[in-house]
Amino acid sequence: MRRVLLAGMLILTLCLSQSWGAGQVVVKEAEIRRVIGDYLVQKNENLGVATSVRKIGYSGDMTLPAGTVSYEVVAPDRWEGWGSTNLALIVRVDDRVERNIPVRVEVEALADVVVAVHPLERGDVIGNGDIVLQKRDLARTQGKVCRLATDAVGKMVRTTIRANNPVRADYLERVPLVKSGQLVTIIVENDALRITAAGKARGAGAEGDTVMVQNLASQKEVAARVVDASTVRVDF
Repeated sequence: MRRVLLAGMLILTLCLSQSWGAGQVVVKEAEIRRVIGDYLVQKNENLGVATSVRKIGYSGDMTLPAGTVSYEVVAPDRWEGWGSTNLALIVRVDDRVERNIPVRVEVEALADVVVAVHPLERGDVIGNGDIVLQKRDLARTQGKVCRLATDAVGKMVRTTIRANNPVRADYLERVPLVKSGQLVTIIVENDALRITAAGKARGAGAEGDTVMVQNLASQKEVAARVVDASTVRVDF
């Protein structure tokens, strides 16, 4: 048997010698299920999750014309490899498509995720004591959840997270260092020149964010990058 994983498609080719009547071969149900199972295993290799197949919605032997039989398993483009989806099982004999079968599969994927120890309210800054890593089935979580403590610690909560719920990345944001209306020092510099001026932030931003800042001397507004809690830099 030859296995090739290409662009999300697992292609398996084998020559069948067993016959069933003149000019026909029979592929057993166990072989078809093994083909799909192999695809699911390879789909989730090196993703740091422990997967187990709950369901392969296929049954029955398959009768095909005699020849070299190959399989192509195709998943939806955005399917991550766990949960429920319909795969397409394409069966070819001597490179000619004989069957195109939808197969429903369900895959459990256990992985460490960040979970809230207690309710986290909007505006809370997450500390080490606010979260814990727990094994959860990614198929039963919604959105992109944090997989590492460092993905959450030090971030600010954007929307309430209930106790014992996974912490989603889109529920968090970096803590703003500069607040709207705050007085800041504007730095303008290059290799040959450095100028500083007093300014007022017109928006909030975390380190590295770009905010609008008003130069108090000229009253002009410029875009500046947040350096720290009191400094912004104008790049040119």
